[in-house]
Amino acid sequence: MRAAAATLLLLLGLTLPAFGHHSFGVVFDANKPITLTGTITRVEWTNPHSHLFIDVKDESGKVANWMWEGYPPNVLSRTGLKRDVTLKIGDTVTCFGYRARDGSNLAHLREVTAADGKKYFFGPPPGTGEGGAVAN
Repeated sequence: MRAAAATLLLLLGLTLPAFGHHSFGVVFDANKPITLTGTITRVEWTNPHSHLFIDVKDESGKVANWMWEGYPPNVLSRTGLKRDVTLKIGDTVTCFGYRARDGSNLAHLREVTAADGKKYFFGPPPGTGEGGAVAN
């Protein structure tokens, strides 16, 4: 009985991480590039994907919150970002990436341009696996 329970727990443990990670093409559309400028409301340095949230105003002044998904924290560090230092709540940024297939306010974040003009890679280009992990 213990062996069966241990095996079940092991199998369950091996499948749980798969729910959090996905390929680019499952969620995002490489044919729908998007660039938006907004104010950072939250930054999540979590595995397997980091998330940057920005408030974006449309032409009528209506604000929409966008979630941008990117590299895990260790890769962000290698590309030059520092947690709670480089990109902070209240900063204005321009984000370039690829829109979610379902049309929601979700996008795959490829590049962030800070207010000072410095660019940071936040995720790989579509269809290339890891892509360029070093900012030039």
